[in-house]
Amino acid sequence: MAQTPVEKTSVTLLGLGAMGTALARTWLAAGYPVTVWNRTPARSVPLAAEGARIADSAAAAVAANTLVVVCLLDDASVEETLTGTDLAGRDLVNLTTSTPAEARARAEWARERGARYLDGGIMAVPPMIGVPEAGGYVFYSGSREVFERYAETLRVPAGTTYVGEDAGFAALHDVALLSAMYGMFAGAAHAFALIRKEDIDPASFAPLLADWLTAMAPSVHQTADQLRSGDYTKGVVSSLAMQVAGTSTFLRTAEQQGVSMELLSPYFALMRRRLSEGSGEEDLTGVVDLLVR
Repeated sequence: MAQTPVEKTSVTLLGLGAMGTALARTWLAAGYPVTVWNRTPARSVPLAAEGARIADSAAAAVAANTLVVVCLLDDASVEETLTGTDLAGRDLVNLTTSTPAEARARAEWARERGARYLDGGIMAVPPMIGVPEAGGYVFYSGSREVFERYAETLRVPAGTTYVGEDAGFAALHDVALLSAMYGMFAGAAHAFALIRKEDIDPASFAPLLADWLTAMAPSVHQTADQLRSGDYTKGVVSSLAMQVAGTSTFLRTAEQQGVSMELLSPYFALMRRRLSEGSGEEDLTGVVDLLVR
């Protein structure tokens, strides 16, 4: 007996920037019915040729399907776009980059209008969407029921990681990881600056730098363990006092190489401050507490 094909969820997608277009194309390629809307109608035209239904207004797009995915510029554009639409009975999945506070407020805003809300933080760039081996994924937080109902649909463009019913947690995880990324970029920029004027090939130096950063990355597990236990001396290999003493070498090297210390100086200052307030036998974990106001 032939099996009946499983009907795929119809999706409404608001916003066709680079990310929104990548999302739409991935769902369309997987056979999902997709209704799209964009403030600039011309961006919708190529998707029509790929099978998308083009809505002439945001309100019409929202009315077309229960699942409404939003991928716009910012939180203000979400409110502007959805104001005047009937959200009652809709499941709103907001993939627009926002702050945790904005996500929580938007969840309440949606609830007041009769919609269930799921927030998302996309850990990928558009070329990674629809390419499982690229490793992209999306943090989701908010309504567990919405996440579970559309789990299969949401997994089509990228992997999914649900981080809790607090609607702000997806944005918080997103920004926390990206903040660490920019910290890494800052350190890498300083490293390349140090060798910039020397007869050292950056392309030959890069693998050394990548391997070193990879080797250091697991230290985050020790930091997490120390934060959880409250014992910042647990498992210390290189003490805070020892590391603070070594910062003078970095300062002198940068000066001799003609390189600004503006990327590293703030962190070194926090290390010195922690040393003056705590124990020199600690790890660097105490810096975390100095950052929390």
